[in-house]
Amino acid sequence: MDYRFMGRTGLKVSELCLGGGPLGSECDEAASFRLLDQFADAGGNFIDTADVYSGGKSEEIIGRWLKGRRRDDCVIATKVRVRSGSAANDIGLSRKHILSAVEGSLRRLGTDYVDLYLLHCWDNHTPVEETLSALDALVKSGKVRYTGASNFTGWQLQKAVEMCRYNRWEQFVCLQPLYNLLDRQAEWELVPVCLNEGLGIMPWSPLRGGWLTGKYRREMGQPPAGTRVQAATERGWGESWHRYNTKRTWNVVEALLAVAQETGKTPAQVALRWLSQQAGVVAPIIGARTMEQLADNLGAAGWSLTPEQTARLDDAGALEAPYPHDVIAITHRTQ
Repeated sequence: MDYRFMGRTGLKVSELCLGGGPLGSECDEAASFRLLDQFADAGGNFIDTADVYSGGKSEEIIGRWLKGRRRDDCVIATKVRVRSGSAANDIGLSRKHILSAVEGSLRRLGTDYVDLYLLHCWDNHTPVEETLSALDALVKSGKVRYTGASNFTGWQLQKAVEMCRYNRWEQFVCLQPLYNLLDRQAEWELVPVCLNEGLGIMPWSPLRGGWLTGKYRREMGQPPAGTRVQAATERGWGESWHRYNTKRTWNVVEALLAVAQETGKTPAQVALRWLSQQAGVVAPIIGARTMEQLADNLGAAGWSLTPEQTARLDDAGALEAPYPHDVIAITHRTQ
């Protein structure tokens, strides 16, 4: 597996990141250890989790697994923001919650420091200065090595960057957005901010809950029983059938299947490879639940799509730009 620098830092991470969401929920500890071992044996050193994944069990499992590894061989990312308890301050990005939450994450992970500490989402109720100064203090204390964000808008991300620059606080080094062949809204503002400010991009849901694995076809009237998309449809999750059962989705899926046949790769591997080759992307976060899924995902590393194949996939999923991006694009074409 290849390694890439995270943004403008000297931190090297594997080109795929193992997502800790399934650990402790869809995978018990023994199965989680097997997944973590398989990922590490393939050269993966980058693991992402959050204090709320599986109610903290994800961090605990990773922590127990880390005891059998050299800590500095691994790059561990975790997140803070979502409610982690029943008390009034067990939520948000206040200094109180951040300082409490990081201690909880360190305890569960069984480590003295977190490599990447990310804000899970923007907090409208807390001044951004309070949040960013707390993160700066954590870096200076040695409990956190680098900081970043997830689920920010373009203006929120730029504001955070400028606030850190103005106050000489530690800068964000990465963004964790929703980004895949079907969800490309990040390209309008978030990706340009990351490219301009030198932030590495680590996309979540690169296969959009299975939509980009090739298991769904245009002629289907509903998702197969037992699939994640069926569960998403029943529970109102983002990757639900009614949201993605569109002409555009099937155009993307069919282009994906065609390129997969050409390359001798699986649709999931092609979708992950396309994302890995996008500007600014450092490491897509793979959320495998089984050894077979992980083995397939790992097959996305170490090869490249041709420019022609990339362009076909780009065109199949191209979105109509909203205002003012449409006007800006037209203006640039006429210069």
